[in-house]
Amino acid sequence: MSGAFPIPYLHHYPMSPFAEKARLMLGHKRLTWKSVIVPSIMPKPDVVALTGGYRKTPFLQLGNDVFCDTGLIADVLEHLAPEPSFYPQGQRGLNRALAQWADHHLFWAAMGYNFQPKGLAQVFDGVPPDAAKAFGADRGAMSTGMTRIRPADGAAAYKSYLRRLADMLHEQGGDAPCLLGHAPSLADFAVYHSLWFTQNRVPALAGILDTAPGVREWLARMTAIGHGDMLKSHATEALAESAAAASAGLRHDLALFGESEVFQDEHGIALGAEVTVAAESFGQETTQGTLLAATRTRYTVQRTDERAGTVRVHFPRVGYVLKAV
Repeated sequence: MSGAFPIPYLHHYPMSPFAEKARLMLGHKRLTWKSVIVPSIMPKPDVVALTGGYRKTPFLQLGNDVFCDTGLIADVLEHLAPEPSFYPQGQRGLNRALAQWADHHLFWAAMGYNFQPKGLAQVFDGVPPDAAKAFGADRGAMSTGMTRIRPADGAAAYKSYLRRLADMLHEQGGDAPCLLGHAPSLADFAVYHSLWFTQNRVPALAGILDTAPGVREWLARMTAIGHGDMLKSHATEALAESAAAASAGLRHDLALFGESEVFQDEHGIALGAEVTVAAESFGQETTQGTLLAATRTRYTVQRTDERAGTVRVHFPRVGYVLKAV
């Protein structure tokens, strides 16, 4: 990683599937990173101090730049450490399309299956009943307006998706195939975390993975990538680093990532306007601030917090809603 950039912080918690996706991507990039463990449910005052409202896990922090959503985190890591690439065979469009499918359709089918009573019993084994109840209430609030997949429907879809993945692996051939070739690409990381949760967090239900020959071997190869060089840290340190970067006026120009235009107007909202950004569906808490950039692929909002200082919060365009205040 270039010395121009600080060591990234990953704000996450161990059980989060999307956090596992981010941890494995950091490992693939062979990066040193700082681990900040966040609560799995609200309230999350240290999270909100940095994001302004976004509360989903994980998010990545570089100084006083905060990057939300693992799709955007992948772009940041590719920028920081181009090799090994998330696109070793090229196929950027195919990788991104497969990753979007995996992060949404595959993920929700897998979670519908994983959170049947037998799976819930394993996830919350040893957890006080009040804490388990609070987790359920928190996720219920995050999914307001969504149609949640029932276990039987989740199982049916999950099995179909697993068979499709097995077909992809079979079609690649070779001794150590990945989904799109002989080296891991973005699609592999996006698919991995849902299956990781089934295998590692609800092993009583992991027999479904045998639906797909070759998938367990692929999972083992992906797991072997590891999490890179993780340094334990704390939210206090992360907040202080954000405030220090803000006061020093550091600017990494990460809004552009090589894009030629900082402003592509789709909403009739000018740069400098006060806006909100929120996820389209799950976890719709809003982040409010000044619109700094609306590039071809992402939005950047600037806001100020008494502990974190001036923070630039970045979101991908796909999956997020921009509105004028």
